[in-house]
Amino acid sequence: MADPVTAGTEVPHDAGHAKVFPPLDPNNVSPQLIWLAFTFVALYVLLSRVVLPRIGEVIEERKDRIKRDLAAAERLKGETEKALSSYEKALADARANASSIARQTRDQLTAEVDKERKAVEDHLARKLADAETSIGATKAKALASVKDIAGDTVTAIVGALSNVNATKDDIDRALAAAGGNK
Repeated sequence: MADPVTAGTEVPHDAGHAKVFPPLDPNNVSPQLIWLAFTFVALYVLLSRVVLPRIGEVIEERKDRIKRDLAAAERLKGETEKALSSYEKALADARANASSIARQTRDQLTAEVDKERKAVEDHLARKLADAETSIGATKAKALASVKDIAGDTVTAIVGALSNVNATKDDIDRALAAAGGNK
């Protein structure tokens, strides 16, 4: 009984190859070598004259493009650094200018406040002087009227105590005489 796995895979022993595979035929070796040499030379000429110069041109073009791109990148980097430094300088100048403006504004406001304070102080000094003058006048008037009131009071007291009717002139003379003794 035949093995079901290997059934139909056997090669008959009596079946032989009637022809040899043409590339392996010993009779065809020399024409194959000639065609090989001819094909090799044609391929070499084609590659060395057409393909390789084009590849070389592409490589040179890429090298040149890379050099140009690197040069442009360096130029742009320099321009960027220059722009950055000018920006930083402009920023520093703007800060200095802002500081100067703030200082000038502060000085101006301080001067205005001082001027206003001086005006208010002068106004208060005038009011105080006017008030002192008014107080002095009122005091002088009060002192003058105190003399009159004192005279009237003395007249009333002397009249009540001694039953003497003294006049204002009598009291003024008595006070002047008493003030003259001092």
